[in-house]
Amino acid sequence: MPTPLLLVTEAPVTADRFDSAVATWSRHLDRPAGARLYRSLESSALLELRPLDSLADLETLRPAWNKLWTDLAPELSADVHRQVVEFVEAPKNTDEALPTTPFVQLRRVEVRPPVLDEYRAWRDRTIFETVRAADESEVFLAYHSLLSTEPGVLFVAGFSVAPAVHNAVFKTPAYEAILTEVREKYIIAEGGEGGLHTTTYSLVEA
Repeated sequence: MPTPLLLVTEAPVTADRFDSAVATWSRHLDRPAGARLYRSLESSALLELRPLDSLADLETLRPAWNKLWTDLAPELSADVHRQVVEFVEAPKNTDEALPTTPFVQLRRVEVRPPVLDEYRAWRDRTIFETVRAADESEVFLAYHSLLSTEPGVLFVAGFSVAPAVHNAVFKTPAYEAILTEVREKYIIAEGGEGGLHTTTYSLVEA
C-alpha cells in the first residue's frame, strides 16, 4: 500500500563533492523507516523519499534533520528543499510504501484549481490509460501537494528498464496529443516543458 503521506527531500550537491555527499547522507538514512536515497540522472542532486503515517512524524524527524545538515552542508551548492505530498490514487499500485524499483521518476504539474476535478477524470482516461498499458512502467502513484513551495500534482513512477526505454512510452504521437491537451485545458504552463517538470533518479544502494 503506498504511503499516505510522502516526504520529498532534495538537495543540490557540489559536483566535485558528490561521492562524499552520497556517503554522508547514506550514513544518516533511516532505512528501517523505509527511507530511500536516489541520485539525479540529470543534475548534481540527491533525493530522499520517506514514507510518513501522519504530519506528527515531522516533529520526530527534526533532530535527525539537524544532524544531517551539520554534516552535509559543506557538500551542498544550495539549500535543501522539502515538501510533503498526499496520496490520491494509483493507476499502477505497489504493495510497498514506496516503489522498490532501481529507478524513480518524479513528474510535476500545477493544475488550475477550477478545473481540478475535470482534470482528474480526464487524466484517468488519458495519462493513466497509457501507464496501465505500458509494461515498462511498474509503479505509478499520484500525489498532491500538502505542504510545498511547488504546489500541484506529483506523479511518482517506478521502473526497472533503462530510462530511455521507459521514457519512450511518453514520446509517442498519441502521448504528444495528450500533452498538448493538458497544456491547453488544465495546467499552469510555467517553467519546465510547458509546465511539466520531469526528473529521473537512480536508487543509491545500501
